[in-house]
Amino acid sequence: MRFELMLPHQIRSAIAEKWPVVLPLGVLEYHGEHLAVGMDTLAVVKTLDIIEREMNLVILPPFYYGASSYVVEPPEGNGSLHVGAQVLFPFAQEMFTGLLRIGFRNIHFFIHHQTENFTVGMPTDLAFKFAARQAIFAFLEKERGEGWWGNAKMADYYDQQKSGDDPFNWIKGHPLMTPDIIEDYPFDHAGKGETSLMLTLCPEAVDMDRLSSETWYTRNAAESTTELGVRGRDLILAHMRKVLGGGLLK
Repeated sequence: MRFELMLPHQIRSAIAEKWPVVLPLGVLEYHGEHLAVGMDTLAVVKTLDIIEREMNLVILPPFYYGASSYVVEPPEGNGSLHVGAQVLFPFAQEMFTGLLRIGFRNIHFFIHHQTENFTVGMPTDLAFKFAARQAIFAFLEKERGEGWWGNAKMADYYDQQKSGDDPFNWIKGHPLMTPDIIEDYPFDHAGKGETSLMLTLCPEAVDMDRLSSETWYTRNAAESTTELGVRGRDLILAHMRKVLGGGLLK
């Protein structure tokens, strides 16, 4: 369900049943002349559209305003909209704190932008990862008081952790494409991998008549096909189903 359309009784049911709460996270960035600037975020949004039909989950309004950077092209006339990580962090911390106060304990964000080395991290995902940790620490200290972890009531903490009942798992971040997916599907910037994915998930975001071979990163986009996009889509869907599998299947 879309969070902005939910009624309070539906929110309370989602909390009680521990539905996954998902934030589509991304950027607005130049992706050549043939792709929409929202490609990175649209890939998450459109895949979640499919998952929503299969599983009970809460989808938050997409956040497009990440740190796109200007490493591909300058923004003038090209559309990249960069918001620095130092600004993203306090926003994300406040947002995650708000979601915890509502009562959600199964929160996720998915991001595609600059995630080929997700374990190392890049500005947008690092800002949201750090914000999630800080929000959880502050929330727990406020709710349980200082020394909550060292309290005798937490003597079974490591057993809880093994069973998955760990407060530090209340908020998790995920790349749209895992290393295993990247081994089996081209990870690129506006090349045949991303273009094929958009041809399948969001064809209105593609205009192949405007494809340019002048930029190195777009040259193999001419090899894009919907068949390849379907392959990428299905790999991503399998990943999402595994990550969000705690939701009750419809």
